This record gives sequence, C-alpha cells and structure tokens, in this order.
Amino acid sequence: MPNPFVHVELNTPDPERVKAFYSQLFAWKFATLPNPLVPDHSYTMIEVGSGTGGGIMRQLPNGPSGWLAYVEVDDIHASTQKAESLGGKVMKDVTEVAGMGWFSFIQDPAGAILGLWKSK
Repeated sequence: MPNPFVHVELNTPDPERVKAFYSQLFAWKFATLPNPLVPDHSYTMIEVGSGTGGGIMRQLPNGPSGWLAYVEVDDIHASTQKAESLGGKVMKDVTEVAGMGWFSFIQDPAGAILGLWKSK
C-alpha cells in the first residue's frame, strides 16, 4: 500500500497513568527517551513487536489530548504543500526530528488531523 500508517502517537496530560493503563490492557512495553523537540519532556516509544509502533508524550500547552496517526510520504515538503492545495490546512509545517526524519501536521477539509512522516 502506498503511504502506509507508520506511527501512532498519544498526547496526554498524564503519560505515567496511561502507560500503566496500556501496559495492563495490552501488555505493551515502553522505552522512554529525551524528547528532542521539547526540552524537559520525555518521549516514550511503544514497543509492540509486530505491527505499527507508536509513542506517548505529555500534551503541549493548549494542545489536544488524543491519538494522532502518521502516514509515510516520499517527499514531506511536496506532500504538505499538496494537502494545502487540495483544501487542507497545514497545522504544523515540516519539522525535523534530529537523526530520525521530518514530520508535519495537516488538517483535512472535514477537520481531521493527520501527521505526515518522512524517515531519514
């Protein structure tokens, strides 16, 4: 499938509480790392084995709480611009995650948010 879902991220006001919940619900394992985009915050990788992995982070001030899916793209800049040209909105322009890749957030014409991802 072109442009598969590659990552699912939970932004939450209480990462420790939801990690305890999901580890008991699904037996997920976690690895916590420094968050390269938000000083003094951590980022927890969800190690699910097979399938699409994900992450958990403390939601940013005024940011929404919830799950966000990411789709792999070949050209992050072109895909972000194309979304806008098709009537979507760019919610966060292309941003680099050092050593890993680039992401952007778009909103489709009906209001749903989606992350775009380009691996390094």
